[in-house]
Amino acid sequence: MEDSRGRLYQDLARTLLHELASGKYAVGARLPAERELASQYAVSRPTVREAIIALEVQGFVEVRVGSGAYVVRLPGKDIAPGFDVSALELTEARLLFEGEAAALAATQITEQELVELERLLAQIAQENLDPHGSVEADRAFHIAIARASRNKAVEQVIEQLWRLRFTSPEASLLHEKARTANIKPVVDEHGAVLAALRARDAMGARAAMRRHLTAVLDSLLFATEERAVLEVRRETQQKRDRYARMTE
Repeated sequence: MEDSRGRLYQDLARTLLHELASGKYAVGARLPAERELASQYAVSRPTVREAIIALEVQGFVEVRVGSGAYVVRLPGKDIAPGFDVSALELTEARLLFEGEAAALAATQITEQELVELERLLAQIAQENLDPHGSVEADRAFHIAIARASRNKAVEQVIEQLWRLRFTSPEASLLHEKARTANIKPVVDEHGAVLAALRARDAMGARAAMRRHLTAVLDSLLFATEERAVLEVRRETQQKRDRYARMTE
């Protein structure tokens, strides 16, 4: 397999599903570790992780923290896996749209909207104190910035992206894993976005939002990490470089 972006993780998920159907792995068997699968199929570990999550949400494997992925159900010979939007794809889209929304908002935002963002920032900090807290303040913070862009189309796109955060099984599962790993919205990152908006600094707002969402991407990649964080950082550097080139 060629490690190009697109729907590569889906190709790997289909391959693994075919192997399950062919009897290569029995119910209860542990799949090879991420590193082994990445080497075997010449893909990155993040791609392997997305593929495993796709199989997990469809009920074929169960990922046990610190142990690996285990087969819990075998597919039929002619099974066609279904795919939704993955958490990494969703975050990539958010990088594209929310960065530009923040830049637009910096030139349009009102004092009243800045006060509301300040209130939501405090609410994010409060929600983080609750281990079972929601991300409603986080969502409201980002939607408020989209609304401040004064572009209805941009606002609706970002609202839909946040809707997918909860309705796509693949995205929802990985975000849930991140929350279980105690990964929560970072107040300082949101504060940097707010500071740039308050300064009416469009370039600064775009950069702050992109830094924040790149950190979100990193946290999602590490949420199901078994070990070797430094290795995964190297593997994901190409992904971050790709996002950086989008702004050139």
